[in-house]
Amino acid sequence: MSDHSDPEKFARTAFADGARLLADIGATHARMALQTAPGVFRSVRVLRCDDFEGIVPLLQFYLADHDGGALHHAALAVANPINGDQVRMTNRDWEFSTDAVRRELGLQTLLIVNDFTALAMAIPGLKPHDLMKVGGGTAAGNAVVGVLGPGTGLGVSGVIPTVDGFVTLGSEGGHVNFAPADEREFAILQYAWREWPHVSNERLISGPGMEIIYRALALRNGLPVAPRSSPDIITGALDDQDPLCLEVLDCFCGMLGGAAANLAVTLGSFGGIFIGGGIVPRMGEWFAQSQFRARFEAKGRFSSYLSEIPTFVITTPNPAFHGVATILSEHLRGRSGANTLMERIGHLQHELTPAEQRVATLVLEHPRLVLNEPIAGIARLAEVSQPTVIRFCRSLGFLGLADFKLKFASSLTGAIPVRHSQVRTGDSTHDVSAKVIDNTVSAILKFRDQLDVRSIDRAIELLTHAKRVEFYAMGNSRVVALDGQHKFFRFRIPTASYGDSHLFTLAAELLKPGDVVVAISNSGRLPELLTAVEAARAAGADVIAITTSGSPLAKKATVCLAVDHAEDSTTFLSMISRILQLLLIDILSVGISLDAQNVREGSESGEGDDQRRMLISHLGN
Repeated sequence: MSDHSDPEKFARTAFADGARLLADIGATHARMALQTAPGVFRSVRVLRCDDFEGIVPLLQFYLADHDGGALHHAALAVANPINGDQVRMTNRDWEFSTDAVRRELGLQTLLIVNDFTALAMAIPGLKPHDLMKVGGGTAAGNAVVGVLGPGTGLGVSGVIPTVDGFVTLGSEGGHVNFAPADEREFAILQYAWREWPHVSNERLISGPGMEIIYRALALRNGLPVAPRSSPDIITGALDDQDPLCLEVLDCFCGMLGGAAANLAVTLGSFGGIFIGGGIVPRMGEWFAQSQFRARFEAKGRFSSYLSEIPTFVITTPNPAFHGVATILSEHLRGRSGANTLMERIGHLQHELTPAEQRVATLVLEHPRLVLNEPIAGIARLAEVSQPTVIRFCRSLGFLGLADFKLKFASSLTGAIPVRHSQVRTGDSTHDVSAKVIDNTVSAILKFRDQLDVRSIDRAIELLTHAKRVEFYAMGNSRVVALDGQHKFFRFRIPTASYGDSHLFTLAAELLKPGDVVVAISNSGRLPELLTAVEAARAAGADVIAITTSGSPLAKKATVCLAVDHAEDSTTFLSMISRILQLLLIDILSVGISLDAQNVREGSESGEGDDQRRMLISHLGN
């Protein structure tokens, strides 16, 4: 059994290659640590972001005192949406490339995740002594959890239990519109409207927001006061018992209770609502006596619903370390589509030929560039021949460049994959739209990872040399057949499409050796289609089936291009299956085009196969 398949063994050996760098980087402070064992964080430091010009100087300053050997892996939680390699922080003028930072620090692995995604991932591992419960309610087992916390901004996330762990939500829920609950809060909203046409929860339920509340209430109460920072307001309330500061905290906690309640009913958070961030823990026991819980349950007809949901304040220091460490650990263990391919290339580099080592160096130093370059571009950048690039991939155990890219792409992201969500009759238009898109993306990614490139190669070969191509399909698959007919006709291949079951067999009986039928069916069980396929094979023609693997149609075909996506076709049309079928038509079309180009150029190097696999990778991405 490998280390990755045995969690306990992995825990014992995971840190054999040294400590891991972890960081929680907010708009004001950056908290840094070195993880030396599961749950063990050393050299914890808090640095002011204003003291550094960018993320690289910040990390280099922290690591200057590190003398425990080379670091290979790091994960940073950043108070920012994360979408791709380039990160531009919203609350600071820092912008950086994840890959460039990784190279600058000499790391094999660098993950960048949203800070509240990291905090959410920490929650399943928190113990009772890490929390302060506020109010009643009991957490339900195996239930959704909501997370929010005011700091420089307002972070929002959630945790969804799954069969093999947890999925965290990458949310920007702090930017929903602020909704006042009484006249006082409406006065604060009117004050904020003077400067901002859109006032979000984050604008008021945050450190800077507390300062706005202070100024608004001072004006409302007719008090001439100087502006105060949020730490000064908390100190003024809790230590000095200043009436205005106490009113600000009272109002602030009520607003937070309302936001928490909205999150709870939105997510159905019967696993509890957890409050993090840098502000609420500083209030201590005072927060438990504030109007937070009363406002949380003040939901009219849904008050009893919310009374059953517990609320907690996260009191343990640096909880994001636990979450970001978990994300990094799962990435290195190969869960959520990740693997340690970068490490593998580094370890095997010395065993490669000198030319293959140049390819390995390019991959290690510019991984995302390699993902986006065709084989010719990779060969040019590495100063090797194109066959050398293929030999490099095969030395690592891959079929070719596309197979390598499929696995390599997943090793460069720590994102949680999109999950399938069932569309239901009562869903709103927004929910339906989101679910249809998410389900399609999820299916395409799964489809990409399961593609049989050998079957695609065989299908392209048959189509490239076909004297005639005919498409047979009925019902929902007819549109796919028509799309194929239009595309293939442009290659000057005699092409026809039949959607009438009475014409299938008649047309099939007229075929000859060298002709190809493309039969498309979701079920692969239509009797008329099976009869036509048998007639085509008897006439000497080849059959390419785009259908479910293991179906009668798949068994009768020369080549089966499997589309194994299960849909509830009794209620909905087979929408996603149709999209996957169309993708296969696109792959075949471009593959035929590449073959034709290779023939024109007189290429005999065998690079066409790898170009086709590269195409599959690009279509999947």
